[in-house]
Amino acid sequence: MAQKSAAVELEVGPHTVRISNPDRVYFPARGETKLDLVNYYLSVGDGIVNALRERPCMLHRFPSGVAGEKVHQKRVPNGAPPWLETVRVTFPRYNRHADELCVTDVAHVAWAVQMSTVEFHPWNSRRADTEKPDEWRIDLDPMPDCGFDRVRRVAHVAHEVLDELGAVGWPKTSGGRGLHVYVRIEPRWSFTDVRRAALAFAREVERRAPDDVTTTWWRKDRDPRTLFVDYNQNARDHTIASAYSVRGNPEGTVSAPIRWDEVDAAEPGDFTIATVPARFAELGDLHAGIDDAVFSLEPLLEWADRDGVEDPPEPD
Repeated sequence: MAQKSAAVELEVGPHTVRISNPDRVYFPARGETKLDLVNYYLSVGDGIVNALRERPCMLHRFPSGVAGEKVHQKRVPNGAPPWLETVRVTFPRYNRHADELCVTDVAHVAWAVQMSTVEFHPWNSRRADTEKPDEWRIDLDPMPDCGFDRVRRVAHVAHEVLDELGAVGWPKTSGGRGLHVYVRIEPRWSFTDVRRAALAFAREVERRAPDDVTTTWWRKDRDPRTLFVDYNQNARDHTIASAYSVRGNPEGTVSAPIRWDEVDAAEPGDFTIATVPARFAELGDLHAGIDDAVFSLEPLLEWADRDGVEDPPEPD
């Protein structure tokens, strides 16, 4: 049996975070360890905190590294440090609640990595009112036979529609095969309203790029060569990896903010825990201004009314 490496203690702001098994390999492609993962998140600290701040956050944990079992964890476990902040969310369907991690500084992120978290999946609402989203998420989700060139084309169409609406979109790679675009919105509407607005937007993108885009509800009915504009990511308690979140794959890819003028050259595999720290040091947080560009959903809800868009069934 391999001997466990000695724990290390890191001073992260005003807090001390103990990292056990720092030499455990988490990402086999290049051999990055648990401590490397902590240091990655510290290197993009302002960016990851900006992405997670005040949001209920589900943790995707990999206790033995990304080659092992993945655990989806909503509840902060007993024994968490007293300075750790949480937010209570309810799950009416199951008549349950959970006290989820609520990041307010980078020490919270380091603590989560100590708990073997690789991916951070925040809600699109904040703890001031968890039932009123302040973030509309556009998930450009390629079907199995959809190449990244098509993703790029659809991203430009989405950008065009956002510009016409007067909305500022903040793109990022998904860390997989797609792209995400976030829009900050006024926290006035329910999850149902935001999802309905997102579907109206998706259908407008589909009208402009009918050969590239689908909004078909059932996956089995979608053309595998198309891109699904996934409005379901705006449903209550549906989450996707945040900006700067590492993904649980051997290469340690990152869901990395990019500029619109980078879309045509960006390759998803270029953004990893090995490359993003230097990029962040050079460019800073490309999503730093997101809270200053707030959009009203009223035009999209008018589109939804005009087009007779009904809220589809709640996704599983």
